[in-house]
Amino acid sequence: MELPAQLRQGVDALLEGTPLAALKDAGKALSGRYRAEVRDGRLHMADDLAVKAYLAQRLPATFAAVRAAMGALEEARPGFSPATLLDIGAGPGTALWAASDTWPSLGRATLLEASAPVRAAGQALAREMPVRCDWLSGDATLALPAIEAADLVTLAYVLDELPPASLPKLVDRLWALTAGTLLVVEPGTPAGWRRILDVRAQLIAAGGHVTAPCPHHAACPLAAPDWCHFSRRVARSRLHRLAKDADVPWEDEKFIYLAVSREPATAPNAARVLAPPRAGSGKVALKLCRPDGTAVERLFTKRDGEAYKAARRADWGDAL
Repeated sequence: MELPAQLRQGVDALLEGTPLAALKDAGKALSGRYRAEVRDGRLHMADDLAVKAYLAQRLPATFAAVRAAMGALEEARPGFSPATLLDIGAGPGTALWAASDTWPSLGRATLLEASAPVRAAGQALAREMPVRCDWLSGDATLALPAIEAADLVTLAYVLDELPPASLPKLVDRLWALTAGTLLVVEPGTPAGWRRILDVRAQLIAAGGHVTAPCPHHAACPLAAPDWCHFSRRVARSRLHRLAKDADVPWEDEKFIYLAVSREPATAPNAARVLAPPRAGSGKVALKLCRPDGTAVERLFTKRDGEAYKAARRADWGDAL
């Protein structure tokens, strides 16, 4: 997956003239904070250089993860055409670009972001978008400003930055602002999965309908050390490779997500592929989360006919 051409061109313009060594140093510091899930009260992207490091090193991967999650939501709810978006912890507008790429119906977006340099970058990138954007300054852990409910509410790569005690109140507030679907995306780590499970339980108790990735409302059938997550391959630009001292022209972004809607999905529940398929001659084994609440590994062979053909086409994260 690649960034949309307009977004890529905007990023290149913002990064023009920035020394590569400075991008590398700022990127290492930023990555260290993310990996350690530092919560010291400081913003991860508090200055222009940190924002540029994010644009060079992290934006392609986070865009790919959010876009993949939205693709799964679109598949589960083919009639869902959001006209409005509310993005909390918007960063430089990653979810805005992913939503616009997924749903041409999107016409207005409200984006809440605490960092002034990040908001400035996001506004510059979105200046030519055919979406009316209202950028707000605010801290997701505090009382949110007066905001109208939106068809699609997103919280992408944010929970890992917030104090755990603040999450239930935030989730309640976001669900109240959700007119259609709430989408949460987190890093595909065991800790990210556990945060998603907490949000999932809270929203089910509030009457939400899990739309994706889970094909059921039962307890997650996976148990540690196993965990649910997915992966998306991301194309690296030349600058992306140089900024990360990378040799290969791609990277794999691991992520976990949850889409919960006010209305049940219109498409029939389908099993979800939970791991890379293991294919052999005339057979393929898939690890599946099934609508009955169980997780199993199933072997498909040519004797299974059309089911085998579908299994051969399936990839990690697909509905089957």
